[in-house]
Amino acid sequence: MAATGGGSGGGRACFVLGASGETGRALLRELLARQLFAREQAVVDFERLGEHAAAFQGHDVGFCCLGTTRAKAGAAGFVRVDRDYVAQAAELARAGGCKHFVLQSSQGANQHSRFLYLRVKGEVENLVQAVGFDRCTILRPAVLLCKRQESRPAEWMAQQFLGIVARVFPTAYSVPVEAVARAMVASVLQPGEGKVEVLENAAIHKLGKAVPQQGT
Repeated sequence: MAATGGGSGGGRACFVLGASGETGRALLRELLARQLFAREQAVVDFERLGEHAAAFQGHDVGFCCLGTTRAKAGAAGFVRVDRDYVAQAAELARAGGCKHFVLQSSQGANQHSRFLYLRVKGEVENLVQAVGFDRCTILRPAVLLCKRQESRPAEWMAQQFLGIVARVFPTAYSVPVEAVARAMVASVLQPGEGKVEVLENAAIHKLGKAVPQQGT
């Protein structure tokens, strides 16, 4: 978990869950490059998340890029990380004063899906919305294009193919993690369209092209 506060962001503070993942690292780079916040680190044990309530105190915005895969964590581990940890963190954040929660979900998220991945993503979307943030922004990116530090051969092959497809259909099947990160930041800097806003892949591409400067 990376917690940020101060800087040129008018004294506002935010935290990033999943800051060590591909999107999380891209998001941290975007936040730091734009000098929206100063940076500090807080390490939390997600297995004992209730003991870290203090780490969620005093943040205006929460970014969540937390996630794993079924192949890496098993079915139960995937559900625990992608749904349970996220939902519990959202509750702690709201109790700590967080007003705007920005969640990275997935294209096709649906609580009624027969596919575990999409069903869990749909379930966590509903759980986060139910927490009652003043604003909740949900991003549903398609396949993420990135250079992973960990080896995932099948995903690498899919990315190579989708990288070629993206030249013809740039917003249909994939999106660079950098665009997702920029869209997450942009969603905070501009007025929202309602209490809950869901950004599908095309909207992420559009929003992630350029982030307006604050005050412009």
